[in-house]
Amino acid sequence: MLSSALKSSSLLRGPSAARCLSAWAQVEMGPPDAILGITEAYKRDTDSRKINLGVGAYRTDAGKPYVLNSVAKAEQNILQQSLDKEYLPITGLAKFTSAAASLAYGNTQALERVAVTQSISGTGALRIGGAFLERFHAGKAIYVPGPTWGNHGAVFRDCGLKVGQYRYFDPQTNGLNLAGMLEDIRALPKGSLVLLHACAHNPTGVDPTAVQWAEIQKVVEECEHVAFFDMAYQGFASGDVDRDASALRSFVEANKAPVLLAQSFAKNMGLYGERVGTFSVVGADSAEKDRLLSQVKILVRPMYSNPPVHGARIAGEVLSDSGLRQMWLGEVKDMADRIIRMRAALRGELEELGSKKSWNHITDQIGMFCYTGLTPAQVDRLASEFHVYLTRDGRVSIAGITTGNVKYLAESIHKVTKD
Repeated sequence: MLSSALKSSSLLRGPSAARCLSAWAQVEMGPPDAILGITEAYKRDTDSRKINLGVGAYRTDAGKPYVLNSVAKAEQNILQQSLDKEYLPITGLAKFTSAAASLAYGNTQALERVAVTQSISGTGALRIGGAFLERFHAGKAIYVPGPTWGNHGAVFRDCGLKVGQYRYFDPQTNGLNLAGMLEDIRALPKGSLVLLHACAHNPTGVDPTAVQWAEIQKVVEECEHVAFFDMAYQGFASGDVDRDASALRSFVEANKAPVLLAQSFAKNMGLYGERVGTFSVVGADSAEKDRLLSQVKILVRPMYSNPPVHGARIAGEVLSDSGLRQMWLGEVKDMADRIIRMRAALRGELEELGSKKSWNHITDQIGMFCYTGLTPAQVDRLASEFHVYLTRDGRVSIAGITTGNVKYLAESIHKVTKD
């Protein structure tokens, strides 16, 4: 009897018993992140010619991360002030949020109607916006372009919204499917939530022209839809912060469609790890703005209570100090210009090699990303034979291209596409 009891006790202490007693035994292994998988494969590759075109972060022509001089100087100014580390208000640092709203919407009277809160970068802004819409909009569904940033669907679904799609990218032209986009937006239920990329569409790099934006705005307004702009690249797309915000500002100025905005300073200030952004919603007047902001506070309080202070101080300092602001505007244009030069260089090298394919879309598209039109099989060959890594949908991060690797990259792409 004692021997039997000891045996049972020993079994209970074994690995199988631990599995039986675990409260999390039913939790399945989640799928790996596609971008992280590319980075890991790149790191394992020992070939000196290897190129990583998967990461969505700016790199210098030497392939290195870049801390903007304006950001470094702003940080020095802040450190010299020996500021405390007290909690911020729920809506964040006012110096930053007011300057960020002005950057986005322009110095207009519309700012009096804008309810704005600091957010955990652009992703956090989208999450606040999704929660706000789930609570206060009757539709409970949001429609995003096809394709869109991979995290959009996950963020909105986790907010309790259904996620639909409208046509956007035309794989035949590697450009905008405007007719399909307008047709789909018209067909949505009246008053639907429509997500729009303000500039530098991720992942395609395909932006509407000013004329096309006017057509899109007209349809959204006629259908009484709600426009939720995601603006992660202001200044980084064209090099001009006003041009990149022109679609957003046109909607707000017309004041015919409700407007929300998720704004990020990861790309245009290089504040990736500081997680600096804002969420804002435009009210009908200042009284409505106050009501909206009161509800945003109620949403944020149980979500993360209040935002981090350091990155907001940096961005606020850059935007508020006239000297630093001018320095930053120059630097963000320099970053945008390097991306534009690399697009031209890649297209030029491919054409020089005698490629029979049209590569006009490389320079027609804008911003950090380019939808190359490469097939999954061609992407796989680039990785296995040429040590070039990108996502299997053919999206290239132009920031990973340098004057030192563009010729090899073009040769590699030519070899996998010439058959």
